[in-house]
Amino acid sequence: MNGLVPLGPAPASAAGSRPAAPVDPRVWPDVARLPRASAVRTAVARRLVGRALAGLPLHVAAPDGSVAGRGGPVLRLHDPAAFHRRIGADGLIGFGESYMAGEWDADDLVAVLTVLAGHLTELVPPGLQRLRTLWAHRRPRAQANSPQGARQNIHRHYDLSNDLFALFLDETMTYSSAVFRELPSRADDLATAQQHKIDLLLDLAAVGQGTRLLEIGTGWGELALRAARRGARVRTVTLSREQRDLAAARIAAAGLSERVEVELRDYRQLHGSYDAVVSVEMIEAVGAEYWPAYFAALARLLAPGGRVALQSITMAHDRMLATRDTHTWIGKYVFPGGIIPSTTAIIAAAQASGLRAESATGFGEHYAETLRLWRERFTAGADTGEVAALGFDHVFRRMWEFYLAYCEAGFRAGYLDVHRFTLTASGPAGGAR
Repeated sequence: MNGLVPLGPAPASAAGSRPAAPVDPRVWPDVARLPRASAVRTAVARRLVGRALAGLPLHVAAPDGSVAGRGGPVLRLHDPAAFHRRIGADGLIGFGESYMAGEWDADDLVAVLTVLAGHLTELVPPGLQRLRTLWAHRRPRAQANSPQGARQNIHRHYDLSNDLFALFLDETMTYSSAVFRELPSRADDLATAQQHKIDLLLDLAAVGQGTRLLEIGTGWGELALRAARRGARVRTVTLSREQRDLAAARIAAAGLSERVEVELRDYRQLHGSYDAVVSVEMIEAVGAEYWPAYFAALARLLAPGGRVALQSITMAHDRMLATRDTHTWIGKYVFPGGIIPSTTAIIAAAQASGLRAESATGFGEHYAETLRLWRERFTAGADTGEVAALGFDHVFRRMWEFYLAYCEAGFRAGYLDVHRFTLTASGPAGGAR
Protein backbone atom coordinates (compact mmCIF):
# COMPACT_ATOMS: atom_id res chain seq x y z
CA MET A 1 0.00 0.00 0.00
CA ASN A 2 1.15 3.51 -0.75
CA GLY A 3 -0.61 5.59 1.90
CA LEU A 4 0.64 8.79 0.32
CA VAL A 5 -1.20 8.59 -3.01
CA PRO A 6 -3.30 11.76 -3.37
CA LEU A 7 -6.95 11.59 -4.31
CA GLY A 8 -9.21 14.09 -6.01
CA PRO A 9 -10.52 16.98 -3.92
CA ALA A 10 -12.65 15.99 -0.94
CA PRO A 11 -14.50 18.16 1.57
CA ALA A 12 -12.10 19.47 4.19
CA SER A 13 -13.19 18.77 7.75
CA ALA A 14 -12.86 21.26 10.56
CA ALA A 15 -9.82 20.85 12.79
CA GLY A 16 -10.56 18.41 15.57
CA SER A 17 -13.68 16.98 13.85
CA ARG A 18 -14.35 13.59 12.31
CA PRO A 19 -13.74 13.14 8.55
CA ALA A 20 -16.50 14.60 6.40
CA ALA A 21 -16.40 11.84 3.78
CA PRO A 22 -16.01 8.05 3.67
CA VAL A 23 -12.52 6.58 3.61
CA ASP A 24 -11.50 5.19 0.22
CA PRO A 25 -10.34 1.59 0.78
CA ARG A 26 -8.34 1.60 -2.45
CA VAL A 27 -5.99 4.24 -1.09
CA TRP A 28 -6.31 3.73 2.66
CA PRO A 29 -7.14 0.02 3.11
CA ASP A 30 -5.93 -0.20 6.70
CA VAL A 31 -7.83 2.95 7.69
CA ALA A 32 -11.07 2.07 5.89
CA ARG A 33 -11.29 -1.40 7.44
CA LEU A 34 -10.78 -2.47 11.02
CA PRO A 35 -7.92 -4.95 11.51
CA ARG A 36 -8.42 -8.53 12.54
CA ALA A 37 -7.98 -8.84 16.28
CA SER A 38 -9.15 -11.52 18.66
CA ALA A 39 -11.66 -10.64 21.34
CA VAL A 40 -9.02 -11.48 23.94
CA ARG A 41 -6.41 -9.20 22.42
CA THR A 42 -8.91 -6.36 22.09
CA ALA A 43 -10.04 -6.83 25.68
CA VAL A 44 -6.42 -6.77 26.89
CA ALA A 45 -5.80 -3.58 24.90
CA ARG A 46 -8.94 -1.98 26.36
CA ARG A 47 -7.79 -2.83 29.88
CA LEU A 48 -4.17 -1.73 29.40
CA VAL A 49 -5.05 1.46 27.55
CA GLY A 50 -7.81 2.32 29.99
CA ARG A 51 -5.52 1.82 32.97
CA ALA A 52 -2.73 3.85 31.37
CA LEU A 53 -4.94 6.76 30.31
CA ALA A 54 -6.65 6.87 33.70
CA GLY A 55 -3.31 7.61 35.36
CA LEU A 56 -2.17 10.35 32.99
CA PRO A 57 -2.73 14.12 33.19
CA LEU A 58 -5.39 13.86 30.48
CA HIS A 59 -9.16 14.25 30.29
CA VAL A 60 -10.47 11.30 28.25
CA ALA A 61 -14.09 11.77 27.18
CA ALA A 62 -16.15 8.84 25.87
CA PRO A 63 -19.39 9.04 23.83
CA ASP A 64 -21.48 7.88 26.81
CA GLY A 65 -20.38 10.92 28.80
CA SER A 66 -17.92 9.03 31.01
CA VAL A 67 -14.49 10.54 31.62
CA ALA A 68 -11.10 9.23 32.70
CA GLY A 69 -7.70 10.65 33.46
CA ARG A 70 -6.40 13.11 36.00
CA GLY A 71 -7.40 16.24 34.06
CA GLY A 72 -5.53 18.15 31.39
CA PRO A 73 -5.73 18.18 27.59
CA VAL A 74 -8.90 16.59 26.24
CA LEU A 75 -8.85 13.38 24.18
CA ARG A 76 -12.31 12.64 22.75
CA LEU A 77 -13.15 9.04 21.88
CA HIS A 78 -15.79 8.84 19.16
CA ASP A 79 -15.60 5.06 18.65
CA PRO A 80 -13.99 3.34 21.66
CA ALA A 81 -14.53 -0.17 20.28
CA ALA A 82 -12.67 0.60 17.03
CA PHE A 83 -9.99 2.54 18.94
CA HIS A 84 -9.20 -0.40 21.23
CA ARG A 85 -9.39 -2.95 18.44
CA ARG A 86 -6.86 -1.08 16.34
CA ILE A 87 -4.47 -0.69 19.26
CA GLY A 88 -4.93 -4.35 20.21
CA ALA A 89 -4.02 -5.42 16.68
CA ASP A 90 -1.36 -2.90 15.73
CA GLY A 91 -0.24 -0.91 18.79
CA LEU A 92 0.90 2.63 18.00
CA ILE A 93 0.29 2.11 14.28
CA GLY A 94 -3.34 1.42 15.18
CA PHE A 95 -3.41 4.50 17.41
CA GLY A 96 -2.42 6.69 14.45
CA GLU A 97 -4.75 4.93 12.03
CA SER A 98 -7.60 5.42 14.50
CA TYR A 99 -6.97 9.17 14.35
CA MET A 100 -6.87 9.07 10.54
CA ALA A 101 -10.21 7.26 10.60
CA GLY A 102 -11.74 9.91 12.86
CA GLU A 103 -12.33 7.50 15.75
CA TRP A 104 -10.77 9.94 18.20
CA ASP A 105 -9.88 13.62 18.31
CA ALA A 106 -8.27 16.14 20.62
CA ASP A 107 -9.07 19.74 21.46
CA ASP A 108 -5.29 20.32 21.40
CA LEU A 109 -3.63 17.46 19.53
CA VAL A 110 -0.05 18.48 20.33
CA ALA A 111 -0.83 18.79 24.03
CA VAL A 112 -2.40 15.31 24.14
CA LEU A 113 0.47 13.74 22.21
CA THR A 114 3.04 15.53 24.39
CA VAL A 115 1.51 13.96 27.50
CA LEU A 116 1.61 10.54 25.84
CA ALA A 117 5.20 11.00 24.61
CA GLY A 118 6.32 12.10 28.07
CA HIS A 119 4.85 8.97 29.65
CA LEU A 120 5.56 6.50 26.86
CA THR A 121 7.42 4.03 29.04
CA GLU A 122 4.47 3.94 31.45
CA LEU A 123 1.90 3.10 28.77
CA VAL A 124 3.17 -0.46 28.29
CA PRO A 125 3.82 -2.58 31.40
CA PRO A 126 7.50 -3.55 31.91
CA GLY A 127 6.76 -7.24 31.39
CA LEU A 128 5.12 -6.55 28.04
CA GLN A 129 7.96 -4.24 27.04
CA ARG A 130 10.40 -7.12 27.52
CA LEU A 131 8.26 -9.21 25.16
CA ARG A 132 8.24 -6.47 22.53
CA THR A 133 9.48 -8.76 19.77
CA LEU A 134 6.40 -10.96 20.22
CA TRP A 135 3.76 -8.23 19.78
CA ALA A 136 5.38 -5.35 17.89
CA HIS A 137 5.39 -5.46 14.07
CA ARG A 138 8.85 -5.76 12.55
CA ARG A 139 10.10 -3.26 9.99
CA PRO A 140 9.27 -4.58 6.48
CA ARG A 141 12.24 -5.88 4.54
CA ALA A 142 10.88 -4.07 1.48
CA GLN A 143 11.73 -0.74 3.17
CA ALA A 144 15.46 -1.51 3.43
CA ASN A 145 17.56 1.35 2.07
CA SER A 146 19.44 -0.52 -0.61
CA PRO A 147 20.21 1.72 -3.60
CA GLN A 148 16.89 0.72 -5.21
CA GLY A 149 14.96 0.73 -1.93
CA ALA A 150 16.28 4.15 -0.95
CA ARG A 151 15.05 5.65 -4.23
CA GLN A 152 11.58 4.23 -3.66
CA ASN A 153 11.45 5.34 -0.01
CA ILE A 154 12.52 8.88 -0.90
CA HIS A 155 10.04 8.99 -3.78
CA ARG A 156 7.13 8.13 -1.49
CA HIS A 157 7.74 11.16 0.71
CA TYR A 158 9.66 13.87 -1.08
CA ASP A 159 8.04 13.46 -4.49
CA LEU A 160 4.50 13.93 -3.15
CA SER A 161 4.21 17.46 -4.52
CA ASN A 162 6.45 20.51 -4.39
CA ASP A 163 3.28 22.58 -4.10
CA LEU A 164 2.23 20.65 -0.99
CA PHE A 165 5.54 21.36 0.74
CA ALA A 166 5.40 24.99 -0.35
CA LEU A 167 2.08 25.30 1.52
CA PHE A 168 3.69 24.85 4.92
CA LEU A 169 7.39 25.55 4.46
CA ASP A 170 8.67 29.13 4.26
CA GLU A 171 10.00 30.77 1.13
CA THR A 172 13.42 29.14 1.55
CA MET A 173 11.74 25.70 1.13
CA THR A 174 13.87 24.32 3.95
CA TYR A 175 12.55 21.06 5.45
CA SER A 176 14.67 20.65 8.58
CA SER A 177 14.92 22.29 11.97
CA ALA A 178 15.46 26.02 12.01
CA VAL A 179 17.57 27.79 14.64
CA PHE A 180 15.83 30.84 16.07
CA ARG A 181 17.66 33.72 17.68
CA GLU A 182 14.86 33.94 20.25
CA LEU A 183 12.14 31.59 21.49
CA PRO A 184 9.20 31.75 21.23
CA SER A 185 9.45 32.96 17.67
CA ARG A 186 7.15 34.88 15.39
CA ALA A 187 5.75 33.28 12.25
CA ASP A 188 7.68 35.71 10.07
CA ASP A 189 10.94 34.60 11.72
CA LEU A 190 10.94 31.16 10.09
CA ALA A 191 12.80 32.01 6.87
CA THR A 192 15.38 34.03 8.82
CA ALA A 193 15.78 31.17 11.31
CA GLN A 194 16.29 28.66 8.49
CA GLN A 195 18.96 30.82 6.90
CA HIS A 196 20.60 31.23 10.30
CA LYS A 197 20.67 27.44 10.71
CA ILE A 198 22.26 27.02 7.27
CA ASP A 199 24.89 29.66 8.02
CA LEU A 200 25.80 27.91 11.27
CA LEU A 201 26.38 24.66 9.35
CA LEU A 202 28.40 26.38 6.62
CA ASP A 203 30.50 28.07 9.29
CA LEU A 204 31.12 24.73 11.03
CA ALA A 205 32.30 23.27 7.71
CA ALA A 206 34.46 26.38 7.07
CA VAL A 207 32.75 27.05 3.72
CA GLY A 208 34.00 30.17 1.98
CA GLN A 209 35.52 31.49 -1.22
CA GLY A 210 36.79 28.62 -3.36
CA THR A 211 35.62 25.81 -1.05
CA ARG A 212 34.83 22.54 -2.82
CA LEU A 213 31.56 21.64 -1.08
CA LEU A 214 29.59 18.41 -1.33
CA GLU A 215 26.03 18.42 -0.01
CA ILE A 216 24.40 15.02 0.54
CA GLY A 217 20.65 15.62 0.52
CA THR A 218 19.79 18.67 -1.58
CA GLY A 219 16.37 19.51 -0.21
CA TRP A 220 15.06 22.31 -2.41
CA GLY A 221 18.42 24.01 -2.81
CA GLU A 222 18.64 26.74 -0.16
CA LEU A 223 21.91 25.54 1.39
CA ALA A 224 23.55 25.20 -2.02
CA LEU A 225 22.42 28.73 -2.90
CA ARG A 226 23.84 30.24 0.28
CA ALA A 227 27.10 28.34 -0.10
CA ALA A 228 27.49 29.48 -3.70
CA ARG A 229 26.92 33.08 -2.64
CA ARG A 230 29.89 32.64 -0.30
CA GLY A 231 32.00 31.75 -3.32
CA ALA A 232 31.98 27.96 -2.89
CA ARG A 233 31.75 25.49 -5.74
CA VAL A 234 28.93 23.13 -4.83
CA ARG A 235 28.00 19.63 -5.83
CA THR A 236 24.68 18.62 -4.30
CA VAL A 237 22.95 15.24 -4.66
CA THR A 238 19.43 13.96 -4.00
CA LEU A 239 17.26 10.95 -4.84
CA SER A 240 14.12 13.06 -5.27
CA ARG A 241 13.32 14.16 -8.82
CA GLU A 242 10.87 16.79 -7.57
CA GLN A 243 13.53 18.31 -5.33
CA ARG A 244 16.22 18.09 -8.01
CA ASP A 245 14.08 19.88 -10.56
CA LEU A 246 12.98 22.72 -8.29
CA ALA A 247 16.44 23.17 -6.76
CA ALA A 248 17.99 23.42 -10.23
CA ALA A 249 15.35 25.96 -11.27
CA ARG A 250 15.95 28.08 -8.16
CA ILE A 251 19.71 27.97 -8.70
CA ALA A 252 19.33 28.96 -12.36
CA ALA A 253 16.98 31.82 -11.43
CA ALA A 254 19.62 33.09 -9.00
CA GLY A 255 22.26 33.04 -11.76
CA LEU A 256 24.40 30.50 -9.89
CA SER A 257 24.27 27.48 -12.20
CA GLU A 258 28.00 27.79 -12.95
CA ARG A 259 28.78 27.37 -9.26
CA VAL A 260 26.25 24.63 -8.35
CA GLU A 261 25.80 21.18 -9.83
CA VAL A 262 22.59 19.35 -8.82
CA GLU A 263 22.53 15.60 -9.40
CA LEU A 264 20.08 12.75 -8.97
CA ARG A 265 22.54 10.38 -7.33
CA ASP A 266 22.96 8.05 -4.35
CA TYR A 267 25.69 8.91 -1.82
CA ARG A 268 27.20 5.46 -2.42
CA GLN A 269 27.90 6.37 -6.05
CA LEU A 270 29.97 9.46 -5.29
CA HIS A 271 33.66 9.96 -5.96
CA GLY A 272 35.98 12.91 -5.64
CA SER A 273 37.64 15.03 -2.99
CA TYR A 274 35.90 17.86 -1.13
CA ASP A 275 37.05 20.44 1.38
CA ALA A 276 33.69 20.32 3.12
CA VAL A 277 30.73 17.95 3.26
CA VAL A 278 27.36 19.02 4.64
CA SER A 279 24.41 16.69 5.20
CA VAL A 280 21.24 17.99 6.87
CA GLU A 281 18.74 15.51 8.30
CA MET A 282 19.52 12.95 5.65
CA ILE A 283 21.05 10.27 7.88
CA GLU A 284 17.57 9.46 9.23
CA ALA A 285 16.77 8.03 5.78
CA VAL A 286 19.95 5.93 5.56
CA GLY A 287 18.93 2.99 7.76
CA ALA A 288 21.03 1.52 10.56
CA GLU A 289 22.42 -1.28 8.40
CA TYR A 290 23.83 1.33 6.00
CA TRP A 291 25.31 3.73 8.55
CA PRO A 292 28.79 2.19 8.04
CA ALA A 293 28.52 2.79 4.28
CA TYR A 294 27.29 6.35 4.81
CA PHE A 295 30.12 7.35 7.14
CA ALA A 296 32.67 5.49 5.02
CA ALA A 297 31.52 7.63 2.10
CA LEU A 298 31.93 10.81 4.16
CA ALA A 299 35.45 9.78 5.14
CA ARG A 300 36.38 8.73 1.60
CA LEU A 301 35.10 11.95 0.04
CA LEU A 302 36.63 14.34 2.58
CA ALA A 303 39.92 15.94 1.56
CA PRO A 304 42.75 16.01 4.12
CA GLY A 305 42.04 18.82 6.55
CA GLY A 306 38.39 18.98 5.51
CA ARG A 307 35.33 19.18 7.73
CA VAL A 308 31.90 17.56 7.79
CA ALA A 309 28.86 19.39 9.19
CA LEU A 310 26.03 16.98 9.94
CA GLN A 311 22.55 17.71 11.33
CA SER A 312 20.39 14.85 12.58
CA ILE A 313 17.27 14.20 14.59
CA THR A 314 18.28 11.99 17.54
CA MET A 315 16.75 9.91 20.30
CA ALA A 316 18.12 8.32 23.47
CA HIS A 317 20.36 5.33 22.72
CA ASP A 318 18.32 2.82 24.73
CA ARG A 319 15.11 3.87 22.95
CA MET A 320 16.84 3.61 19.58
CA LEU A 321 18.01 0.08 20.36
CA ALA A 322 14.51 -0.91 21.54
CA THR A 323 12.72 0.42 18.46
CA ARG A 324 15.20 0.19 15.57
CA ASP A 325 13.62 -2.98 14.13
CA THR A 326 10.02 -1.98 14.85
CA HIS A 327 7.52 -0.98 12.17
CA THR A 328 6.04 2.36 13.24
CA TRP A 329 3.18 4.59 12.14
CA ILE A 330 5.73 7.12 10.81
CA GLY A 331 7.49 4.34 8.89
CA LYS A 332 4.26 3.07 7.39
CA TYR A 333 2.71 6.36 6.34
CA VAL A 334 5.32 9.13 6.25
CA PHE A 335 8.99 8.08 6.15
CA PRO A 336 9.33 4.49 4.92
CA GLY A 337 12.73 3.07 5.75
CA GLY A 338 13.56 5.82 8.22
CA ILE A 339 15.26 5.30 11.56
CA ILE A 340 16.35 7.99 13.98
CA PRO A 341 19.87 7.46 15.38
CA SER A 342 21.25 8.35 18.78
CA THR A 343 24.24 10.63 19.30
CA THR A 344 26.08 7.54 20.60
CA ALA A 345 25.37 5.66 17.38
CA ILE A 346 26.42 8.59 15.18
CA ILE A 347 29.71 9.16 17.00
CA ALA A 348 30.50 5.42 17.05
CA ALA A 349 29.76 4.98 13.34
CA ALA A 350 31.81 8.06 12.49
CA GLN A 351 34.77 6.86 14.54
CA ALA A 352 34.62 3.42 12.93
CA SER A 353 35.06 5.15 9.57
CA GLY A 354 38.02 7.25 10.68
CA LEU A 355 36.12 10.42 11.54
CA ARG A 356 36.28 12.26 14.85
CA ALA A 357 33.38 14.20 16.36
CA GLU A 358 34.75 17.65 17.22
CA SER A 359 31.41 18.99 18.50
CA ALA A 360 27.78 17.99 19.04
CA THR A 361 25.15 20.61 19.89
CA GLY A 362 21.52 19.83 20.71
CA PHE A 363 18.65 22.25 20.04
CA GLY A 364 15.43 20.24 20.25
CA GLU A 365 13.30 23.16 21.44
CA HIS A 366 14.01 24.85 18.11
CA TYR A 367 12.60 21.86 16.23
CA ALA A 368 9.44 21.95 18.33
CA GLU A 369 8.99 25.59 17.33
CA THR A 370 9.74 24.85 13.66
CA LEU A 371 7.13 22.10 13.63
CA ARG A 372 4.57 24.34 15.31
CA LEU A 373 4.93 26.87 12.52
CA TRP A 374 4.77 24.19 9.83
CA ARG A 375 1.66 22.69 11.42
CA GLU A 376 -0.12 26.03 11.67
CA ARG A 377 0.69 26.85 8.05
CA PHE A 378 -0.48 23.43 6.86
CA THR A 379 -3.72 23.65 8.86
CA ALA A 380 -4.40 27.11 7.47
CA GLY A 381 -3.89 25.78 3.95
CA ALA A 382 -6.22 22.87 4.64
CA ASP A 383 -8.88 25.17 6.10
CA THR A 384 -8.85 27.35 2.97
CA GLY A 385 -9.13 24.32 0.68
CA GLU A 386 -5.60 24.59 -0.74
CA VAL A 387 -4.65 21.04 0.33
CA ALA A 388 -7.79 19.60 -1.28
CA ALA A 389 -7.15 21.67 -4.42
CA LEU A 390 -3.83 19.84 -4.80
CA GLY A 391 -5.67 16.52 -4.86
CA PHE A 392 -5.16 15.35 -1.28
CA ASP A 393 -8.20 13.99 0.55
CA HIS A 394 -9.45 14.43 4.12
CA VAL A 395 -7.64 11.30 5.35
CA PHE A 396 -4.35 12.62 4.03
CA ARG A 397 -5.02 15.89 5.80
CA ARG A 398 -5.59 14.12 9.14
CA MET A 399 -2.50 11.99 8.53
CA TRP A 400 -0.32 15.03 7.85
CA GLU A 401 -1.70 16.96 10.82
CA PHE A 402 -1.04 13.93 13.03
CA TYR A 403 2.50 13.58 11.64
CA LEU A 404 3.42 17.20 12.34
CA ALA A 405 1.78 17.19 15.78
CA TYR A 406 3.30 13.78 16.63
CA CYS A 407 6.80 15.04 15.84
CA GLU A 408 6.31 18.36 17.65
CA ALA A 409 5.13 16.48 20.74
CA GLY A 410 8.21 14.26 20.61
CA PHE A 411 10.49 17.29 20.82
CA ARG A 412 8.40 19.06 23.44
CA ALA A 413 8.44 15.96 25.66
CA GLY A 414 12.18 15.45 25.18
CA TYR A 415 11.64 12.06 23.55
CA LEU A 416 13.36 13.44 20.44
CA ASP A 417 16.20 15.92 20.00
CA VAL A 418 18.17 17.33 17.09
CA HIS A 419 21.95 17.78 16.98
CA ARG A 420 24.52 19.31 14.68
CA PHE A 421 27.91 17.62 14.57
CA THR A 422 31.32 18.67 13.29
CA LEU A 423 33.41 15.74 12.05
CA THR A 424 37.03 15.74 10.96
CA ALA A 425 39.42 13.05 9.77
CA SER A 426 41.07 11.23 12.67
CA GLY A 427 43.20 8.67 10.90
CA PRO A 428 44.14 7.03 7.61
CA ALA A 429 40.49 6.51 6.62
CA GLY A 430 39.87 10.23 6.45
CA GLY A 431 40.61 11.56 3.00
CA ALA A 432 41.53 8.15 1.59
CA ARG A 433 40.69 7.73 -2.07
